[in-house]
Amino acid sequence: MPSRLKIIPDVVRDKKVCAMQPDGRVDEAARRMRFFKIGAIVVVDERGGMIGIVTERDITQRVVAERRDPTTVPLSDVMTPNPDALAPDDTAQDALDLMRLRGYRHLPVVDRGRLVGMVSVRDLYEVTRLALEQLIDRTQQPK
Repeated sequence: MPSRLKIIPDVVRDKKVCAMQPDGRVDEAARRMRFFKIGAIVVVDERGGMIGIVTERDITQRVVAERRDPTTVPLSDVMTPNPDALAPDDTAQDALDLMRLRGYRHLPVVDRGRLVGMVSVRDLYEVTRLALEQLIDRTQQPK
């Protein structure tokens, strides 16, 4: 099932991605994450090209745990630069494998150098759950 599901459109349907520039502050990123109910923000350059990613885990480990002031820390100090990314045609299984291998919970989706989405482990869980339910329904129907 996950091996056949494409990242776009099967997993990621809403192409909106929250992005900020590297000089943006960690406190603003945290507020945006809370407002949009997301766990990661993409860091982009002035042309909109992806240069990094900041996750809840980054904020916890690189700011809060180190007792740094989130109102003064720029995203460039805590982001993971040049993050791995998926292509729209990659499968849900590709995403799950990469997440498991590297310990990720979020992966940007890039199409021809342009950021087009973000996939989370929660997104993958949901489509896998739905696919399993459909499979069970099909196998339980009388023949």
